[in-house]
Amino acid sequence: MVSLLDRLFGRRRGDERADMAFYAAVVTQARQPGFYADLRVPDTLDGRFELIALHVFLVMRRLKGQGATADQRARRLYEVMIDEFDTSLREMGAGDTGIGRRVKTMLRGMHGRIIAYDKALADPDPRHLEVALDNNLYGTVRAVDPAHLAAMAGYARATAAALEALPVERIVDGELRFVPVPAGAMTGVSGC
Repeated sequence: MVSLLDRLFGRRRGDERADMAFYAAVVTQARQPGFYADLRVPDTLDGRFELIALHVFLVMRRLKGQGATADQRARRLYEVMIDEFDTSLREMGAGDTGIGRRVKTMLRGMHGRIIAYDKALADPDPRHLEVALDNNLYGTVRAVDPAHLAAMAGYARATAAALEALPVERIVDGELRFVPVPAGAMTGVSGC
């Protein structure tokens, strides 16, 4: 199946497979059970979307401003994410008339998250990232345990640093480096 973005941007089959594998690596990390079991991210459609959004943001942030090839890799990651949102909505039975509206809502939300997370990661005060995560990742949770927020913020910062340490050429070639999901946050141990 050829997506709308493939037709518009003329992606080739080999590129598409590499792009899907790159996105799949991001999603695999975002679906690690520890996020749900230990850090209490809601195991819902919203929670899964939020974790994917956070991880896509972290990768795109690393690629930002690193040259045309890195920019292209980031753009293709974002495009595949859009295609996958569209496919997922169709598989869940959303009608054609509602899909465009829902994807636009997701993209507006993603744009807001990119701004919030980028600003929070640039701020040395760790509370700003915790607030951004509380508003987005834990947005559907009434009362978030501060230990979970702190552990999640530590994870996001450590992952950003791990990606920063990885040469951009290797990321462009499809390699990613994520840190392990913090274990033990439920007991107040939030080591990363």
